[in-house]
Amino acid sequence: MHTIFVSWVVLGLLAACAGRQAEARAFFVFGDSLVDNGNNDYLATTARADSYPYGIDYPTHRPTGRFSNGLNIPDLISEQIGSEPTLPYLSPQLTGQNLLVGANFASAGIGILNDTGIQFLNIIRIYKQLEYFQQYQTRVSALVGPEQAQRLVNEALILITLGGNDFVNNYYLLPFSARSRQFSLPDYVVYLISEYRKVLERLYELGARKVLVTGTGPLGCVPAELALHSRNGECAVELQRAASLFNPQLVDMINSLNSQFGSDAFVAANAYEMNMDFVSDPQAYGFVTSKIACCGQGPYNGIGLCTIASNLCPNRDLYAFWDPFHPSEKANRIIVQKIFTGSNKYMNPMNLSTILALDTKT
Repeated sequence: MHTIFVSWVVLGLLAACAGRQAEARAFFVFGDSLVDNGNNDYLATTARADSYPYGIDYPTHRPTGRFSNGLNIPDLISEQIGSEPTLPYLSPQLTGQNLLVGANFASAGIGILNDTGIQFLNIIRIYKQLEYFQQYQTRVSALVGPEQAQRLVNEALILITLGGNDFVNNYYLLPFSARSRQFSLPDYVVYLISEYRKVLERLYELGARKVLVTGTGPLGCVPAELALHSRNGECAVELQRAASLFNPQLVDMINSLNSQFGSDAFVAANAYEMNMDFVSDPQAYGFVTSKIACCGQGPYNGIGLCTIASNLCPNRDLYAFWDPFHPSEKANRIIVQKIFTGSNKYMNPMNLSTILALDTKT
């Protein structure tokens, strides 16, 4: 009886330690508006979400720079790993102990390529985000010492979301864009993947060892593209073709990187399939529509930005899309659930729950 009691105590202590370990995990975010937590609020740019009705369902009911009615994907991942939401890197509050939670470097409008999103003027391009990540590490070293700082980065969870804007805000931005004159679509995708590989290699050099890499969603099915290209609600064929070329090549590139580094440092999250589930059958997920944005104007509420002058739906949980490009908080929750527990249809080579479980064992 006594030994059983002791073993239970030991197990309890181990579980508490594992819980603390999971709790102490830093989280870093890189990418575009799908994951920006407000960096663009600190920049002179038109790519911003700092006015009503953005944030209408956020706990403070105020706009935060998130392109959502409430929480976005990084917030929901933080929630699941029992951590505070990451602060934008440019936030003046990101000092002291807050640095140990991690940081969000994402900036709306950016892509893999430097010429993506030039119409938005000042945005934090991906190599600048990586530069900030390096600067962040110097700041944390000053706080906890270089060894602790390196451990924090090596053990951290990292999310990177890029690629959609390289199509929507570059290749297809204008009928005869510079990039579409330079490359056929298949060649452009090969070029994007080769450039993305360099970004991920640099991230690895900077100490990243657990990186979730999301592919693009169904680009042709967002309300903005339906408004431009759709007569009766069908997804825009050319943009869907772009996504169907890009995503499988991204997975191949990730597998190749993992072989190169001899570990599963990179995990592919199939955002296309995650989104298509509720895009193709919104009612199964409790939505009334996946075609009309909650906030916007024109056909499918897909034209222009979401502003105080836009149509606004009374119940955001009934809409898969919040604005012409971005999922609602409820849709983001569905996506994050699949990141955590999804089969290899969604997560390759493993889902986030498996990554976290393996970590507690080592």
